[in-house]
Amino acid sequence: MHTVLETKWKLTLEGIHIKIGYLFPKSLCMIPNRFNLLILLLFLPLTIFPQHKDIDILKEINLNRNRQLDPVFIGLTHSAGPLTFGLPLILLGVALYRKDRKLRLQSNYLISSVLTAVVITNILKYTINRPRPFVTYSFIEKVTSGGSPSFPSGHTSDAFVLATALSLAFPRWWVILPAYIWAFLMGYTRMGLGVHYPADVLVGALIGIASALLMYFFFRKRLI
Repeated sequence: MHTVLETKWKLTLEGIHIKIGYLFPKSLCMIPNRFNLLILLLFLPLTIFPQHKDIDILKEINLNRNRQLDPVFIGLTHSAGPLTFGLPLILLGVALYRKDRKLRLQSNYLISSVLTAVVITNILKYTINRPRPFVTYSFIEKVTSGGSPSFPSGHTSDAFVLATALSLAFPRWWVILPAYIWAFLMGYTRMGLGVHYPADVLVGALIGIASALLMYFFFRKRLI
């Protein structure tokens, strides 16, 4: 049993490594072993949250939510893309206009982190191909859009990669605190609106954090 599990994880990690290799330069795929371990840890929530626990938690959050807050949750969940992709580009534009080298490096770091999270998230989404909860369980109330596979949550990954990268690039409490409040609320809205399981959200958050840390490994000497 132990050997079989080890083989499955090895095949999964090799498959992910190969697909990333097509999209990134070879140097970015030469990741230390601790990062391979980190990728393996991303799958632990699938054992922490077996299917019955996953749906029980989601059912509690989704069906007992304050429905008067639905418009606020929908607005918040729709802010993921514009902020995650728009803010780094705006900062890059400002850096180029002002000829600010440090801000340009910080912007490039944000963009690299976001792209890394997007690639990893989408590879996992279409490799695992987990159906959305409202597809499997008719009692789940779907309140917003959700068309791609469920695992992991792309919105949550976007929010946490931006929050973590901003915190590392601009280490000020007035950046870190609102960034992570926004990211945690993003994860909650994805469950409250019925489009993601708790495991989807947890792994999405871990991917976002890990992507920002991984890119910081490459950018830190130039950012400091």
